[in-house]
Amino acid sequence: MKLSGAEIIIRTLIEQGADTVFGYPGGQILHVYDSLYKHRSKIKHILTAHEQGAAHAADGYARATGKAGVVISTSGPGATNLVTGIATAHLDSVPMVIICGNVPTTQISTDSFQEIDITGITLPITKHNYFVNSVESLADTIREAFRLAVSGRPGPVLIDVPKDVQIAKCEYTPSSPIEPIEKQSAKEIRIQQSADCINEAVRPFIYFGGGIISSDAKDELLELAEKLDSPIGCSMMGLSAIPTNHPRFLGMQGMHGHYACTTAMNDADVIIALGVRFNDRSTGNRHKFAPKSKIIHIDIDGSELNKTVNSAISLRGDLKETLIKLLPLINKKSLPDWQKKIDSLKIEEEKLSDKREGLTPKNLISAINARIGENTAVATDVGQHQIWSAQNLVFKKSRRFLTSGGLGTMGFGLGAAIGAAFGTGERSVLISGDGSFGMSLQELATAVTYNVPIVIVIMNNGVLGMVRQWQTLFFNKHYSNTTLDRKSDFVAIAKAFGAEGESVCDMQTLESALDKAFSHNGPYIIDCKIDKDEFVLPMLPPNGSFDEMIVKTGD
Repeated sequence: MKLSGAEIIIRTLIEQGADTVFGYPGGQILHVYDSLYKHRSKIKHILTAHEQGAAHAADGYARATGKAGVVISTSGPGATNLVTGIATAHLDSVPMVIICGNVPTTQISTDSFQEIDITGITLPITKHNYFVNSVESLADTIREAFRLAVSGRPGPVLIDVPKDVQIAKCEYTPSSPIEPIEKQSAKEIRIQQSADCINEAVRPFIYFGGGIISSDAKDELLELAEKLDSPIGCSMMGLSAIPTNHPRFLGMQGMHGHYACTTAMNDADVIIALGVRFNDRSTGNRHKFAPKSKIIHIDIDGSELNKTVNSAISLRGDLKETLIKLLPLINKKSLPDWQKKIDSLKIEEEKLSDKREGLTPKNLISAINARIGENTAVATDVGQHQIWSAQNLVFKKSRRFLTSGGLGTMGFGLGAAIGAAFGTGERSVLISGDGSFGMSLQELATAVTYNVPIVIVIMNNGVLGMVRQWQTLFFNKHYSNTTLDRKSDFVAIAKAFGAEGESVCDMQTLESALDKAFSHNGPYIIDCKIDKDEFVLPMLPPNGSFDEMIVKTGD
């Protein structure tokens, strides 16, 4: 049967399993929105307050479910408003399909109203993108976009559809949902070389990132750790992949990582790196990183191998498939001396732990931990609150920590929390800062309109806390433009949008507010007043090595 391009877009989305899409209408995408209206019983559209919020919501949906998130926008500023959200997804390897309208093909390159070359703009921040100039290729392009988005190293794929292609008609043949490209393990010879190296290790350390989540390789990771009698650490993107309270798990490593984890990794003789990028936050000074270690790096993306640190052995392949082949070659061992060292590092870390009473960041997050369920997704924005969350949140289930790790996008969190709530069908939590929340608070309109159950906790210190911390430590306390000095009343703002909320300044009122928030049907804001001079520790100084870690104020 012959259908319009707009009708083909919506039918193909439904065919590929998209049940929820996020977006904002406009002139060059109106025909698609008309088809959305006709199919509203099969596919839900969430109208956000801003296209960037829609992109972050599709991102949060994808992170929480593992499915490709879908976002739709019009041309021109509608499309460019997606750019930060697309870049956020790209750097964190999140599967998304982005559909943009554009001016008719006859007007391309004429600078017509709201025309923009969104394919050119997004080329560096997408896994792939398409400019569709014929309606006959539209359905297969969308199917291929879904395949690419979820296969291999996941990522965002953009489809730019001119208005006349949306109007034109052609034969449409329904298809089954696409299957991802078949997963391949690394080469056998590399797997054997890795096993030989690992079997010689006396201080092994397993370091994993978001690739473990994408590959669903948690069980293989834990089996490897048991065989090796090895501690485990992760990058920020790896958080929630394994239960936080697992006895071998030392937490997050790196610039603001746990002391025991970072120190143990620095002392290891073999680091088994699984689906992780070795960015500057994890290595510090790369010339001084892991000086005693041989690095075995496994990643599905060959461009990550030897990109920032040199590996003794590099393996390109899917983590799960590669570990399945590696595990039978690993000798089971007991390493009491190494475990004794790890235990001593845990004791040292415990001595450094913040045990103060009152409304401290750690106590605040502990109160949240007491109330979140196994399926509760927790999103953050970017700044000090993000690191306190990464250091202290407790997770039992994978895909439950949503944060912008690569791009570091302030304003990411509220959209992501909305998307996660739609994806999981359950209440989500947003932990934000007053600086970050100010960048996305318009999405309260979305949360209220759809009565999305979100607990929003703002760590409000009146400053841009992470930048101020750097100014304190490394810029002679020159607080240039980091004291916000704003009169914003977030509770009043929440109520103006139709949400509920309250302000707290001590643990007793926080506990009461959290009880109300977690039982409230809809979004609830808790504005927590914390001290502007709270520090995120440990911290690695600029271009520092891990033996220069700052572990307490005054270091």
